[in-house]
Amino acid sequence: MSFPRSRRLLTARDYDTVFKRNKRVANRYWTVLGHNRNEGQPRLGMAIAKKRAKHAVTRNRIKRVCRESFRLQGDALTGFDVVVMNRDAAASASKIELRQSLDELWTKLSLHAKSAAQQL
Repeated sequence: MSFPRSRRLLTARDYDTVFKRNKRVANRYWTVLGHNRNEGQPRLGMAIAKKRAKHAVTRNRIKRVCRESFRLQGDALTGFDVVVMNRDAAASASKIELRQSLDELWTKLSLHAKSAAQQL
């Protein structure tokens, strides 16, 4: 299954918007920043730090887990731009642990999106 360009953050401007105006959720493995655009498909950006995951193999595994989780759970985040950052513990975690923890963060972020929509 592909990960189309329409579902990705592509420009520095897109990333800057999320970094400057965001809702932050985090756990042991991930920090997820979300910016509600109030429209369109959710888009994913990744900032996987070489400082936190030294080996390219590890960084690529982390990115694969992140993309797969977003493909399956991302529809709950309609209108959100999301940037996912890894934490130190992610480098040594199993795929299952990474996936479960990221799925929990998607749920938290989608609950925030729903509560923000109700306030409008």
